[in-house]
Amino acid sequence: MKKNIITGLVLLVWGSVFYSCTSEKTVQADFDIIPLPQHVEKIPSDKGFELAGTTSIVYPEGDEAMKRNAEFLSGYIAGQTGKKLDVTDKKVEKNAIVLSTGLDDKNPEAYRLVVGDNNISIQGASAAGVFYGIQTLRKAMADTEHGNVVYPAVEINDFPRFSYRGVHLDVSRHFFPADSIKRFIDMLALHNINRLHWHLTDDQGWRIEIKKRPELTTIGSKRAKTVIGRNSGEYDNVEYGGFYTQDEARDIVKYAQERFITVVPEIDLPGHMQAALAAYPYLGCTGGPYEVWQQWGVSEDVLCAGNDETLKFIEDVLGEIVEVFPSEYIHVGGDECPKVRWQKCPKCQARIKALGIKSDAKHTAEQKLQSYIIGYAEKFLNEKGRKIIGWDEILEGGLSPTATVMSWRGSEGGIEAAKMGNDAIMTPASHLYFDYYQTIDTENEPLAIGGYVSVERVYSYEPVDKSLTPEEAVHIIGVQANLWTEYIPTYSQLEYMELPRLAALSEVQWTLPEKKNYDNFLQRLPKLISVYDDNGYNYAKHVFNVKAEYITDYTDNSIKVVLSAIGDSPIYYTLDGSEPTEKSQQYTDTLALKESCVLKAVTIRRNAKSAVLTEKIDFNKATAKPLILLQPINEKYKYNGEYTLVDGLSGTPNYRTGRWIAFYKNDMELVVDLKQETSVHKAWVRTYVEIGEEILDVRSISVLSSADGKIYKELKTVDYPAVTSKDKNGIYKHEVDFDTVNARYIKIIAKPEYKIPSWHWGSGRPAFIFVDEVGLE
Repeated sequence: MKKNIITGLVLLVWGSVFYSCTSEKTVQADFDIIPLPQHVEKIPSDKGFELAGTTSIVYPEGDEAMKRNAEFLSGYIAGQTGKKLDVTDKKVEKNAIVLSTGLDDKNPEAYRLVVGDNNISIQGASAAGVFYGIQTLRKAMADTEHGNVVYPAVEINDFPRFSYRGVHLDVSRHFFPADSIKRFIDMLALHNINRLHWHLTDDQGWRIEIKKRPELTTIGSKRAKTVIGRNSGEYDNVEYGGFYTQDEARDIVKYAQERFITVVPEIDLPGHMQAALAAYPYLGCTGGPYEVWQQWGVSEDVLCAGNDETLKFIEDVLGEIVEVFPSEYIHVGGDECPKVRWQKCPKCQARIKALGIKSDAKHTAEQKLQSYIIGYAEKFLNEKGRKIIGWDEILEGGLSPTATVMSWRGSEGGIEAAKMGNDAIMTPASHLYFDYYQTIDTENEPLAIGGYVSVERVYSYEPVDKSLTPEEAVHIIGVQANLWTEYIPTYSQLEYMELPRLAALSEVQWTLPEKKNYDNFLQRLPKLISVYDDNGYNYAKHVFNVKAEYITDYTDNSIKVVLSAIGDSPIYYTLDGSEPTEKSQQYTDTLALKESCVLKAVTIRRNAKSAVLTEKIDFNKATAKPLILLQPINEKYKYNGEYTLVDGLSGTPNYRTGRWIAFYKNDMELVVDLKQETSVHKAWVRTYVEIGEEILDVRSISVLSSADGKIYKELKTVDYPAVTSKDKNGIYKHEVDFDTVNARYIKIIAKPEYKIPSWHWGSGRPAFIFVDEVGLE
């Protein structure tokens, strides 16, 4: 296999500068931008347009929105070139960028951008369309502090694939002041994103002023201390708080509107309400006392669904929310609402009886009671001319025809909603949770909640499932990425978690799928990174590091390694664990490894080294040998399939990286073909345990041998005890020793916990087992 180099013209982060024969330099712009426009056609008869300090920006007289657009463009150009262009509503014949509306297109965010010899024209179906045309022009120009920018002659006809292009921001766990929210909004505008889903309330803090309920902020916005790390039991003993006044919120809404971004507020109910209960304990089932929660996770104390005061509280809060936020949608949460208090609460049980609620095969009575609460909030908001969005749990117990579902636990909730005729926004944690790690190398990253969502994984997401008919598919109205901030205490870290994953998201949201290509996206990314640099954004740089692809080749029992990097930057590597330099071996072709080693690799671009790729590859007698699975891998965690178990690569303490595969509701049963009679005296299985997420350790491992692959003899079985509440999460290597045997085929059977013990919240359900490697010695 040849080196997988991304070909074509690659614009480095600092831009490509070309010098004219005069002392003034010019910079060649191009429209290979992110998100990629739908249609770009070169105009061969024109030479293009040179943007200079004398260029004017023209907008329609008396149109304030378009005047603001013109001022935005002038500001962008000044920031990237140092040139401050005049903005005018007077007609200019040439050397002008002319902004107008009136484009005949059914998509209100569509625009046409035409670059000619004398002018650049941006016409939109609305002022919003013009704004996106401006973003295209902005991103097409490369950096230059002095000199002119030359735009090639083109006609661009562009429009977004989805009308709802969102990003969620949680400010309840960690609070960010209004100026930071505005900076965040500017970042969204750069990526053609038009919705900010603002998560304002949760167990750990209430962040929006409600005048009828002042204790929500005087009490509910402050927690006495905050847990250190992942619910370690240790606390910092520092009071933490913060909230937005209604005037501050209105100012943020206006700031967003000027950039054609709608702020969608979320008041999460009936769960995630402990901060509110701390302020008004009579709204809980037990009456308290409560305190603003100081740890992460989901509190079992929720709004009492049987209390009429709860309904009044919902009206008071949502009544003021609609006065502050003019958005069509109000998000009411509806997710992760434990029912344990309702099951024991006399008022809740009385409400169930009064409403005639009955459990059925799909839903408990308490789940249907939640549907009643969500329905009450929806009816109230509908009367105010608004609609609700809820997380996919609102499907439980029934869904009204006007509710929109935000599908986060996977794509299934959105698919179900679309098939019912309800609108859905796709936001699955597997691809679009930006609080997850963005690299496998978690030891060198800021602490995160876990998970793994790389730039490539974001880019790979397709929101419209193939199972949907064309009539059903129109109900997938948008895509959103979510950022929960338990482990994001600073705004700088927030930017680091968002960028450049926002770039990948923007192309999922905007660009038609047939035009998407990840290698081409990487080729275009450095140009957008230059805009990040102009604005001082703190972005992650993993995509600029060496990328390694590992291929298990069982025909010659080797691990093939393909290294690549953006552009033609050279890659240097070592196999002995030493640090690679320019004097190390330069990578030219696929590596074929047949013994244990420590691979390290760097790429060098503009005399700057990337971070070092480090991978320990361990060989044993099973590594890269043919492997047959006799029971299936769980589809959700299949990743690269069975050869994950014999690829020589160890998984990290993060089961979503693709280094681990899972078995669920069945054993792991496999056969390793050693290809010839081999002496073996030990087998081992490496497992991952995350007790809280129903990933438990194995209960037994059996090892069998065979000469012909048909008749097997049991060598040994080892049983392991059931998990207890005192057991620890982590990675375990289970070794099974037996008398030395000569065999060609070795069968390994690992049995899971078929029924989770009674002390666990998932009592009675089958557990997952996660395995990254099996070995023979």
